[in-house]
Amino acid sequence: MTFTPKTPAFEKAIKDSRNLKAKPDNDELLQLYSLFKQGCQDPPFADAPKPGMFDLTGKAKYNEWKKVADEGMTHQQAQEKYVQLVNSLKEKYGFEG
Repeated sequence: MTFTPKTPAFEKAIKDSRNLKAKPDNDELLQLYSLFKQGCQDPPFADAPKPGMFDLTGKAKYNEWKKVADEGMTHQQAQEKYVQLVNSLKEKYGFEG
């Protein structure tokens, strides 16, 4: 497995996402998850285990990540989009930081 470096902006966005004043909606959370996973590549999507039949949350997360991976998004692009999404969520929900 290769190490995927995280940019300082991505690291900051990860921390900032935990300090939003309100919880994002489910669609926004799925976007955050998929971009985070693609940005970290740990594990790479091809090596990620598929969720069980009754794990509906796991399936939703996996399917959202699959969409991002199928688009051919690189880890750098995913990190950039993650930062953009967190910044927009900070404006929408407020930020305690």
